[in-house]
Amino acid sequence: MDASLLQSALPFSLGIIMLGIGLHLTLDDFFQFTKNPKPIIVGLIVQAILLPIICFFLAKSFALSGELAVGLMLLSASPGGATANLYSHLFKGNVALNILLTAINALLIIFTMPFIVNFSIDHFMNNGQQIPLQFKKVVEVIAIIIGPVSIGMFINYKFPSMTKKIEKTVKIASALILCGLVVGIVIKEKAVIIQNIGEVGVST
Repeated sequence: MDASLLQSALPFSLGIIMLGIGLHLTLDDFFQFTKNPKPIIVGLIVQAILLPIICFFLAKSFALSGELAVGLMLLSASPGGATANLYSHLFKGNVALNILLTAINALLIIFTMPFIVNFSIDHFMNNGQQIPLQFKKVVEVIAIIIGPVSIGMFINYKFPSMTKKIEKTVKIASALILCGLVVGIVIKEKAVIIQNIGEVGVST
């Protein structure tokens, strides 16, 4: 698969997925957490603090090479994205909670990601290199999620009968798009995956 084609299709495809998820949400789904914020607090602690700590010990336990250990730590420091929200939707999880966690954590990584990644580079690679956070990427994550979800919620609010009719079709289409993205990425990165799967596969 052509790399430029995949790169262009990825944001659009994720936007379509998030719009479909928004068709099943209302403002009440989000407002419930103003009365009971405990799930958000627990989720953020697990995602922003506990996960990188577990990941650090996994990288040490499996004696990963410096580059792979830093990559694993980068993965643990990243917020959930559109695909995580789709998994929650497909398996009947709390999608509103997932979206809130993604949005809040995308803002928190402005502070947490530089610390985690630069600590990892210093610890696992010992070269003193510093990598600044790409704020543009944070904005893109939020835009790809919040924008399409808001549009989907508006459509659900204005045309609820239409939403019910297309519910099953949208869910199937979202799953197919996700599968297509996964297959495309695997094909594009086939050489890298084959080269590193033996060392980093289990820890990942």
